Amino acid sequence: MLLVVGLGIFAPFVEKNLSGAGWQADGSQSVQVRELAQQHFGGNASHAIQVVVHSDTAPLTEGQGPQILERVASELKADPRIAQVVAPQPGATLSADGKTAIVLASAGADTNEMVRAATDLKGPLSALSTDAVSVNPTGSSVLWSDFNAANLEAMLTSEMLSWPVTLAILVIAFGTLVAAGLPLLLTLAGLVASAGALVLINEIVPVSIWAMNFAMMFSLALGIDYALFLVVRYRAARFGHGVSPREAIAQTMDTAGKAVLLSGATVLISLSAVMLVPSPSFRSMAGGIMLSVVFVLAATLTLLPLVLVKLDKRINALALPWARVGEHRSPAFERWGQRLWKRPFAWGAAALAILIALSIPLAGLKTAMPSIAVLPSDANARVGYDQVKQAFGPGAPGTLQIITPSSAASQAQQVLAADAGIAGAMPPVAATDDSGLSLIAAIPKLDPSDPSLSATVDRLRSDLPDGTLVGGAAVENLDLKTQLDTSTPIVIAVVLLLGFALLLVALRAPLIALIGTVVSLLSTAAAFGVARLVFQDGIGANLFGFEPQGFLDAWAPVFFFAMIFAIAMDYTVFLLSSAKEHWERSGDPKEAMIGAVAHSGRVIFAAGGVMVAVFFTFALSGPLPPKEMGVILGVAVLLDTFLIRLILLPVALRLAGRAAWACPTWLARILPNISFAHD
Repeated sequence: MLLVVGLGIFAPFVEKNLSGAGWQADGSQSVQVRELAQQHFGGNASHAIQVVVHSDTAPLTEGQGPQILERVASELKADPRIAQVVAPQPGATLSADGKTAIVLASAGADTNEMVRAATDLKGPLSALSTDAVSVNPTGSSVLWSDFNAANLEAMLTSEMLSWPVTLAILVIAFGTLVAAGLPLLLTLAGLVASAGALVLINEIVPVSIWAMNFAMMFSLALGIDYALFLVVRYRAARFGHGVSPREAIAQTMDTAGKAVLLSGATVLISLSAVMLVPSPSFRSMAGGIMLSVVFVLAATLTLLPLVLVKLDKRINALALPWARVGEHRSPAFERWGQRLWKRPFAWGAAALAILIALSIPLAGLKTAMPSIAVLPSDANARVGYDQVKQAFGPGAPGTLQIITPSSAASQAQQVLAADAGIAGAMPPVAATDDSGLSLIAAIPKLDPSDPSLSATVDRLRSDLPDGTLVGGAAVENLDLKTQLDTSTPIVIAVVLLLGFALLLVALRAPLIALIGTVVSLLSTAAAFGVARLVFQDGIGANLFGFEPQGFLDAWAPVFFFAMIFAIAMDYTVFLLSSAKEHWERSGDPKEAMIGAVAHSGRVIFAAGGVMVAVFFTFALSGPLPPKEMGVILGVAVLLDTFLIRLILLPVALRLAGRAAWACPTWLARILPNISFAHD
């Protein structure tokens, strides 16, 4: 409690302090270009702020135009994070008709600080608009600022929707209001502590605001899972078997406590693989979720047992008429287990057919980095983006930055002039110091979100003189996409290997550990198959209220795979630890399978219902990425809960029989002896 209170002091600052940038591939050409541009070209880098001033009637050289341009420049110069302000240049940043101008605010700080600068400046700058002249900041820093604002609003809305739904499901599952409230309080304690910790960590290394957003959602789901498992087990021991509170909590921690610890370890191991992606945003998101899981796990294994013992009989206060407070072995799920035991092939084949059918669309899945369409249509960055496209051409919002040795600048210009994908290029600009470098701005013919732009960039990198680097905000997205395509298979392989290893250690049973790992891939494949239909093909776009991009965001496969696999293995540990407990007691494969379904089925059912409710609330509000997260994770949990953990995995136990729990002698000597049966 002292830790929660101590860290909770810093929690209210999480929204203000955390950053919104970091979507880059460290070490890539584009990141090198951005760093060189900031260092040697007065901050004229990809994270500079562009202020678009537009008039529908007269040129900006007349009427209110000059005055508004002067006010924009004054507003920008007053911010210490702006290195310099470059007025509109005819033929470059002033349109031919004079009605659209771009005031460039060069970056005097890193990407994270420039996102904060955009957040501070966009309000005062927009306020300079009049009936005749509009002012709209745009550029990558403003885009992330706008997106973070829309994303935060969506997350808060979703949280407000999910809490009452979650409480209702928990009341139905527990039958008492007090017991139902415990998981929510536990999760809140973990979230408060993790939010405060992220604020402190941000003082050392930048942490993305996305880390807190994902941590909120993931911790709510997992914290309820863990609390459900412990509370059900404690009530069964205390009120079902009539043992003392001390013995009840001992039984609970020796059985369900071990399962929760191993489950939490599985989640942490799965998410740790995302750290292999060399991108600050991915690493901080994974790190933020892992930190929140650690705090929720710590609260579950320390704070919750104390609360259970202190409340004791009062945990059943405000009971509902149907409450069976001491029931652990569910008669309904025991009947379900018996049904699966009698007809394993029929039920297993049906579940497998559904999962395979939903997985088929995965074959045509396309990925790309998010386009401007992820922003609301009235966001500053999107309005300014559209005005730049209209005035300067479709590729103008994604201007390429080419940094080349000054001695090769003329040759670089010739290559750009001859390239079919370049609409035009500005004259080389020499560095502000003696670095011997020149910067050329080139406008491509394609929209920045067009996947075909990558062919132009690849061609330029091949044809331009040696020592020349190609970058820009659009290229940073392309380089990150390339890095994700490379990292995703590695992350998936590492997650699968580590997940299998942990199950093997926990269960000491190679066959069922392998089956438990492999079947987790089925719900993942089916979820991404559904994602292709919804987000790429646009089926249900009106229902969820989004504009389809024709592809799935490139960061989704690697990140959501780790999250889905973590949740799937979470349920796997719950079910198989219960099965192993019954196997250790009886040595009977039938009792191990049916007993596991009877004892853990209700908890898995309720926990799955809570997770589905939490995730799908994110699909109903906000910009596109949270919708992707909500739909993909919601579908994955829905399928994993009801088709895999409550059908396929029990069927696998039935068909494997005694072989499911066999372990070679040589392997048994190596593995630690972990028992789930309380003596």
